[in-house]
Amino acid sequence: MEVIRYEQKEDHLLIESTNGVIKITPYTSSIIRIRYTLEKEFSLKESLMVEQDAQELVDFSVHETDSVIVFSTSNVQIQINKQTSAFTYTDSSGQILAKEPERGGKTLVPVEVVTSVFDQHTEIQNSQSVDGARAKAIPSKQVVDRTAYHTKLEFEWSDDEALYGLGSHEEGILNLRGTHQYLYQQNMKAVVPVLVSTKGYGVVVDSYSLMKFHDDMYGSYIWTDVDSEMDYYFVYGPNFDQIVSSYRHLTGKATLLPKWAFGYVQSKERYKSQEELVSIIKEYRKRQVPLDAIVLDWQSWTGNLWGQKSFDPERFPNPTQMMHNIHDLNAKLMVSIWPIMNNDGPNHVEMKQKGYLLGNQATYDAFREEARNLYWKQANEGLFSHSIDAWWCDCTEPFEADWTGKVKPEPEERLRINTEESKKYLDPGFINAYSLLHSKGIYEGQRQTTETKRVVNLTRSTYAGQQKYGTIAWSGDITANWETMRKQIADGLNFCVTGVPYWTLDIGGFFVSKKDQWFWNGDYQDGCEDLGYRELYVRWLQYGTFLPMFRSHGTDTPREVWRFGEPGTMFYDTIVKFIKLRYRLLPYIYSIAGWVTHQDYTMMRTLAFDFRNDLKTHNSKDQFMFGPAFLVNPVTEAMYYSNKSVEIEGASKKRMVYLPFGTDWYDFWTNERISGGQQMEAAADLETMPLYVRSGSIVPFGPDIQYSTEESTDPLELKVYKGEDGSFTLYEDEGDNYNYEKGEFSTILIRWEDEENRLVIEKRQGSFHGMKSTKELVITLINGREDRISSSYNQRKVIYNGEQMIIQFS
Repeated sequence: MEVIRYEQKEDHLLIESTNGVIKITPYTSSIIRIRYTLEKEFSLKESLMVEQDAQELVDFSVHETDSVIVFSTSNVQIQINKQTSAFTYTDSSGQILAKEPERGGKTLVPVEVVTSVFDQHTEIQNSQSVDGARAKAIPSKQVVDRTAYHTKLEFEWSDDEALYGLGSHEEGILNLRGTHQYLYQQNMKAVVPVLVSTKGYGVVVDSYSLMKFHDDMYGSYIWTDVDSEMDYYFVYGPNFDQIVSSYRHLTGKATLLPKWAFGYVQSKERYKSQEELVSIIKEYRKRQVPLDAIVLDWQSWTGNLWGQKSFDPERFPNPTQMMHNIHDLNAKLMVSIWPIMNNDGPNHVEMKQKGYLLGNQATYDAFREEARNLYWKQANEGLFSHSIDAWWCDCTEPFEADWTGKVKPEPEERLRINTEESKKYLDPGFINAYSLLHSKGIYEGQRQTTETKRVVNLTRSTYAGQQKYGTIAWSGDITANWETMRKQIADGLNFCVTGVPYWTLDIGGFFVSKKDQWFWNGDYQDGCEDLGYRELYVRWLQYGTFLPMFRSHGTDTPREVWRFGEPGTMFYDTIVKFIKLRYRLLPYIYSIAGWVTHQDYTMMRTLAFDFRNDLKTHNSKDQFMFGPAFLVNPVTEAMYYSNKSVEIEGASKKRMVYLPFGTDWYDFWTNERISGGQQMEAAADLETMPLYVRSGSIVPFGPDIQYSTEESTDPLELKVYKGEDGSFTLYEDEGDNYNYEKGEFSTILIRWEDEENRLVIEKRQGSFHGMKSTKELVITLINGREDRISSSYNQRKVIYNGEQMIIQFS
């Protein structure tokens, strides 16, 4: 399409072509919004994901040559081919970042949008599956609601370019080059329409319909199913952290989870009574195994009143007292709630009478503010008023419909089944956004009720912008086998690279045994009695120790620590070892959580975050950085037992790891110092997951504690890994309220100056209620020598009083 004319306005550039109009608007010097329409005017629809105040007034210039129009901010240029309107994106120096095909890369194809009509004649079919209650409606008729467009945005990506993002799926793909991906919500998919490139840019698509990504024989493009126009943002970094920061500028800052949410969370399908919940916590305390929360999975309600948000009085006779007991044990309770209600329970009847249910007369309409308000009112009166601590918003893609049968449907068939069911009840242009609005209602409702307890919402479905609502995504009902565990690592990394920071999974897999349905496909009929499963579980828990949320969950078999042996046995002892390691790392982890909120940091990092120029890291799908210090290398194959407790003979107790170039690395377990830029075999016996620390790192280690807020008189240890300059900002606040939003937190910048061999602890900045004025510190200098810790040369004890302190090592 040829450019006819262009006009520079105060805040945008308008381009009229022979086939539509393009609008280019800078939101910041690094974020450029591009809209393309065939209509006379651009849509007035309000974005569900982009913040209303995201647009800043940005200086930009426009000039032209014989062949192109050039739009420029201080960081980004877009060259528009006058003959074809093809875009080429460059940095300020003219270095090409991305480009469309020379013929042009934007296509809009008209499509009629069909919606269902439900009335008093609509037939409702109620059922229950493994994935919960379902209600299907047979619409009386369907009508054409409007005309919209399929949109197609094409690129020509470079041969050496890696692409990440799009959310958490189930195929175990890290680098998306040469692949395709379908973006719709279902049990094991969480969609975030963000692509991030190692060339230093990202693409954020403002669409809520079914989407497809292709980089294969069919082309290289992003396609959307139903939109009024093409609407996307080109985001320049060039670093991944800068891209994430711009994404959150657009869609909202990540809220800070309470400190306890980073401790160990025990769950299973399911604890059934008040007595059982309390007894499990007591057993953890008796064994002195750290624990911060326990989870009450589905059917807290009475009988078959699926989705009722209240406690069954027979099994939970005194929920307020239960919460007192749990809190007295210094633990928290997370309760599962569902958007689906049926069987005429009180919540269901109230929603129906108000007209707040979707066409199946069971799922509440999260797109209506008044329906969200009523949903929160019900949750508050039935559950939150008893002082529960967190939500597990299950089934937040309420119309997934392929969890039946013995044979898993083909990918395209699954796409059809699920999206057709969703389009019955939701506008086809918004089928991916249900969880975003559902999370918004929970967050806003709790914030209006109290500011003393931070919102924690573990949710199965996600969309762009959901990070501002206190959510953690988990990857759905996965199966217990080594292949699934391997795939999950890449799935989580692609989720977090989008800018949505909190992701987790069911440690040990949800389905452990094998049954008739295609999804119930675990390898261990005997559950935790099978030594093969015990090995898989231990390896999964080692990996889970370095996830944003550390949570065990699943069906078929219990998950408590003592189900895997007793003290003195290798499985039990290794599980306890890693849970205790997680708790010693809480000062490090909670500081990073503070960075996530205050500095737009990312906790779980694909290696390209920190080593983008090391091409060998681009496809490292089973290694990642956890914060700035730790290189995590999960063990993803059996070394001791196959299923049915069959012993494996002669298996190597090692795994290959790649240590990224440009820094030295320390083996966390031995403190051996190793040069980066090499592939090597690492020790990986059951007690050891290969774990490396980047030189120059400063890692705060807390004392051994039983829960995240336990007070200890033991000092805070700062481990300093020699080899290059480094820094760490220690973040602290009250741990579980929103006073941090008012500036009530403290930071302490700690710097290691390698050549000078000294540690500088800067003056504390800020304060909060209950902050200790002094800290006892043990500073351990690790340099790879055999006398690394025992020598007084390597370790110092100091009292820090909030003022600058310099510790000189000789």
